[in-house]
Amino acid sequence: MSAEFIFPPPPCPSVAVAQDARRFPVRRIFCIALNYAAHAREMGKEPAKDAGAEPPVFFAKPADAVVESGATIPYPTLTKDLHHEIELVVALGRGGADIPVAEALDCVFGYAAGVDLTRRDLQTAARNAGRPWDMSKGFDHSAPIGAIRPVAEIGHPTHGRIALAVNGVLRQAGDLGDLIWSVPEIIAALSRNVALAPGDLIFTGTPSGVGPLIPGDRVDGEVERVGSVAVSIGK
Repeated sequence: MSAEFIFPPPPCPSVAVAQDARRFPVRRIFCIALNYAAHAREMGKEPAKDAGAEPPVFFAKPADAVVESGATIPYPTLTKDLHHEIELVVALGRGGADIPVAEALDCVFGYAAGVDLTRRDLQTAARNAGRPWDMSKGFDHSAPIGAIRPVAEIGHPTHGRIALAVNGVLRQAGDLGDLIWSVPEIIAALSRNVALAPGDLIFTGTPSGVGPLIPGDRVDGEVERVGSVAVSIGK
């Protein structure tokens, strides 16, 4: 017997797949914090893995925060300090709990370039007060993402340029080889917190150079061998 709902369920958020008419249905969006040493330091933190004592820190965005590459989005409410963070995004085609590092890449369907938009002033205020900073990361339109490139096409990129420009001026530039926790380590660690499933997206961290955006800005990001993402900030 099929379920009946009080009102029609919302449409499933999805992401384009390169050279495929089918789309990737998004179940959940997870993000790892401070996964490039230079970015950790620009945020006033020391990279946790250097000492080998601390596990990675994760946070989440709602699935419907995804934004199609090329879109124009409104400048978000409640902030005067919107920041860009270019990231490699992992799209899972399989899931599980307590996934071993050696088996983690078997779960990956593909990869994309994404931007973790952040209301930095809200995040800083929440951190200083010892409060959760979910609303600094998980607001509407906070996860622009380009088309997913399947593993069958590009393999598993471990090195390559990751960069972002605003209005044609380079702001961020790094290399995937500088990730503190690798993609398989991220998947394994996250799967110890929650059971992962097909449709989950994982933002893997950003290199240094994060900075503010203002209405009218054009953001262009790229990850070598993976693809690009672009978004404009509405006036």
